[in-house]
Amino acid sequence: MSQTNLLQETLDTIKWGNKTPADVRWVGSFDGKYAITWAEFEQLANIVYDSGYGGQEIARDLIVVGDDWWLTRSEYDGSECWTFNTKPQLEEGAQSFTRVTDPEGACWASVEEANRPGGKYADL
Repeated sequence: MSQTNLLQETLDTIKWGNKTPADVRWVGSFDGKYAITWAEFEQLANIVYDSGYGGQEIARDLIVVGDDWWLTRSEYDGSECWTFNTKPQLEEGAQSFTRVTDPEGACWASVEEANRPGGKYADL
């Protein structure tokens, strides 16, 4: 059993991303149908939950949103935590691509690997 305070976990993740609660614009559901302020969330999130393996306890679509960043709930086999996300940056001269799967059928390929001649394992 892994006891975690949701508010402290959230503060730690925000700090990890070099942000503060002052950078939070809203907290709510991923689809935007529900939203509260950071101050309201602080009251609501000061709870302890079991973040270890088992069933996910914190709402799976809960997000914390800043201007160019956001937190999403992550889960693996019931073990849950926050993931810090930032807006991706488009590089100058970004290349187009023609495949979203590896030509040789390799799993877990990136866009770059899927579009490499010979696929993910071509250089090995």
